[in-house]
Amino acid sequence: MTGQDLTHGSTYETIRPEPPVGPEQPVAPEQPGSGKKGKGTLSTMMYASIPVVVFATAVGFVALPIAIGISIAVAVAVGVFQMMRGDTFGNAIGGVIGVAVAGGISAWTGSANDFFLIGIWAALIGAVVTLASLIMRRPLTGVIWNAMHGNDRPWREDRPTLLAHDLATAAVTLLLAGRFIAQQWAYLSDSTSLLAFADIATGTPVTAVAGVAVFWAFRRSTKRLIKNADARNTAQA
Repeated sequence: MTGQDLTHGSTYETIRPEPPVGPEQPVAPEQPGSGKKGKGTLSTMMYASIPVVVFATAVGFVALPIAIGISIAVAVAVGVFQMMRGDTFGNAIGGVIGVAVAGGISAWTGSANDFFLIGIWAALIGAVVTLASLIMRRPLTGVIWNAMHGNDRPWREDRPTLLAHDLATAAVTLLLAGRFIAQQWAYLSDSTSLLAFADIATGTPVTAVAGVAVFWAFRRSTKRLIKNADARNTAQA
C-alpha cells in the first residue's frame, strides 16, 4: 500500500507485517480400538475356532484324551501367535482356558460331544438373560451403555433411545436363541463334526450381526443423550 507524506511530499509504502507462522498442528492420534475393535473381535473368534476344528478332526482318528491334548496344544500355539501379532494377553489366555475347560468336561464325561457343552448352555443363558431384560423394560444393551457413561443418563425416558435398545437387545436374544437351537440339534444328532460346524457357523457370523445391532444402538444413544445435550449447553452458555 502506498501513500504520500503531506509535509515533505514524498511517497512512502506501508508494509503490513506477515502473520506469524505457528507450529504445525499435530494430528490427533487414533483412539485405541476406534477403528480396529470390531476387526479384533472377529479375528479373536476366528482364532478360537481353530482348536475346535482340530479337535473335531482329531477325535475321528485318535483316542479322546489325545484329541483333547492336541486341541489344547493348538490353543496354546494360537495364543502365542496372537500375542506375537500384538493381541492382548487376556484374549490369548482366554482362548486357552476355554479349550482347557471344554476338554476337561469332555474328558470327565468321556463324550467328545460334551466338548461343546459350555458354548451350548452359554448361548441359552445369554438368550434368557436378554429376554428377561426386555420383559422388565430394561434392555440389557441400554443398561450396559448407561453404565459406560456414568450410570446417570435418562435413556429410558427418551423413547427413541429406549426403542433402539429394545431392538438391539431383541436382535441379540434371537441370535443367541438361534445359536442354542442349532447347537442343541447337532448335539442330539450325536455328531461331533456337525457340532463343530454348528459352533463355527453360529459363532463369528452371529457375533458380527449382534455387534452391528449393538453398535447402532450405542451410537444413537450417544448422539441423542450426550452430543445433543452438550450442544444445548454450549448454546445456552
